[in-house]
Amino acid sequence: MTTVSERISQSAFDGSRLRVVLLLDLHDGAQKQFLEAYEHMRNQVASVPGHISDQLCQSIENPSQWLITSEWDSAPPFLAWVNSEEHVETVQPLHSCVRDTRSLRFSVLRETGQTMGLAPEPLRSRLQAAPRVGDGVVRHALTFTVKPGSERDVAKILSGYTSPAARVDDGTRLRRTSLFMHGNRVVRAIEVQGDLLAALRHVARQPEVRAVEEAINPYLEQDRDLNDPNSARLFFTRAALPAVHHVAADGPAPTDVKRHALFYQAKDGCGMALAKLLAKQDEAAADSSENPIASSTVFQRDDIVVRLVDVSGPLDAHPALALGIQGARKSAMLARLLADGDDRGPGNDKEIKRLLARSDMQLITDRSAPPES
Repeated sequence: MTTVSERISQSAFDGSRLRVVLLLDLHDGAQKQFLEAYEHMRNQVASVPGHISDQLCQSIENPSQWLITSEWDSAPPFLAWVNSEEHVETVQPLHSCVRDTRSLRFSVLRETGQTMGLAPEPLRSRLQAAPRVGDGVVRHALTFTVKPGSERDVAKILSGYTSPAARVDDGTRLRRTSLFMHGNRVVRAIEVQGDLLAALRHVARQPEVRAVEEAINPYLEQDRDLNDPNSARLFFTRAALPAVHHVAADGPAPTDVKRHALFYQAKDGCGMALAKLLAKQDEAAADSSENPIASSTVFQRDDIVVRLVDVSGPLDAHPALALGIQGARKSAMLARLLADGDDRGPGNDKEIKRLLARSDMQLITDRSAPPES
């Protein structure tokens, strides 16, 4: 029997097959347009590396409700596809047909039936080895850039907003929002208990949040019009920075924990490999009693990687662990994947601290919701 770890952990890098479920509610009279758009999308995704199959289903109870499921040989190729500009363009015709959508992603843990016996051996063996233990929290981030020279004004605007109500509905609650900047790049990380999409919609409707978004509009490098649903959707789709790995050390969190965000700009095409390296290092470090990192979340999109860490004590007290590397070999691997790295990598604590300081993002605001009464 496989032993199940009690450590809180989520990962896109466990090698198991992935099942993606997309729930859709169509506008009245949009079925023909939707089917045409789906056929185009199906033909496009069929040639994407890692894609195995997909199904289109219609509800037998409510014909306006549809379901698209797809299977992938693992999560990384799906994430590379869903975060690409090609995907943004491919799904664009679907938006005018759809009233509401919800996307869910699952690792395949167990499988029975005829399809299991007929599947090729590589697919039959690529199941999630054991259930992971969750904490009921969904982690997500958004990232975008502002015009160079506007960083101070943007930081002032972002730090001065009034937090929206934490409660979204009976099953969803905002837990924490952390805002960081690195040069002209902004990263907003959020933690949600319950339905992420419901929480994002709740936040977007709040007048205090809308006022902040309107105030930073003139400073954005990518134009957007929040009064135009299509413009807003495209902006937030391109800004999405998904969590690909999270791990929390066993036992209660220390009381002196402070949140940091580290920014890693990968070489072209190396973002996923860099995120995977950091994830493996964090998993290994979580077993050490000397590890100062209470929890770590790796976010990745294209060649942008952000690692959110809750650290006990000063960030540079254990610079290699804080940066996500242990040993000369891993240090060299990290350097080879970074856009401004070299083949040698940081060779001593002084050089590691210099790279750590360069990666450390400026904290703008970090707000946790008060506990429910």
